[in-house]
Amino acid sequence: MKKIHYTDNYLLKPYHPVTIHVAGAGGTGSQVITNLARMNVALQALGHPGLHVTVFDPDIITEANIGRQLFSETELGQGKATAAVTRVNRFFGTTWTAENCRYPVRKTQENGDDRTRPANIIITCTDNTRSRQELWRFLKKYRETSVNNERAVYYWMDFGNAQTTGQVIIGTVRNKIRQPASKEFIPVPGMNVITEEVNYSTIEEKDSGPSCSLTEALERQDLYINSILAQVGCDILWRMFKEGRTLYRGAYINLDTLRVNPIPV
Repeated sequence: MKKIHYTDNYLLKPYHPVTIHVAGAGGTGSQVITNLARMNVALQALGHPGLHVTVFDPDIITEANIGRQLFSETELGQGKATAAVTRVNRFFGTTWTAENCRYPVRKTQENGDDRTRPANIIITCTDNTRSRQELWRFLKKYRETSVNNERAVYYWMDFGNAQTTGQVIIGTVRNKIRQPASKEFIPVPGMNVITEEVNYSTIEEKDSGPSCSLTEALERQDLYINSILAQVGCDILWRMFKEGRTLYRGAYINLDTLRVNPIPV
């Protein structure tokens, strides 16, 4: 029998919109944000409360971003998070939030800060390994949460890519997601997050710095790798909401061979 993961029941029938934090609003992130806006509309049409998204990114829009990322010349100099969220709010009538800073945000006051609290789903679209390691250290303390509510952290979806290849992986932050009995599949309560799949401590990170032009940017990441990766990843998340389950916890994409290889649960 095939293995399957059933979506946590709270996310299927929540009392409030499901909260999502998106870290990174660049090549992949700007595409993911737009896909989440479409998903929000579709979920609400199905009677679901929908999504409330907060986007985190400390970078500003430069000329090198226009064309490969979803930004225009009129947005030059604006924060990527602000520009992406403002566009979605105007187009879809949402009230999503932008934070022009890195994620996770450090707690600076004893009375707390909403930005320091995690969301139900975390999505990372960053281009460095250190941010993933820091995020996992931050999320680990939420693994043992036993109560299903709007403050619990359920899943972490991570996007990563090279010039013409990429991967998306979704894993469970909670140790176990309660699974129903099944005679057709083998229910799996936990799926590895990206830091449990890849030993980032053995990888030497090289910071190439920002691109000075679109031509230079395209030498590092081809024109459509981000948008295709975002579509595949968001489709997995969409099916987890719509069907309440998934047979796949991610996918590998290779544009040179035009292949998408699923990662089974």
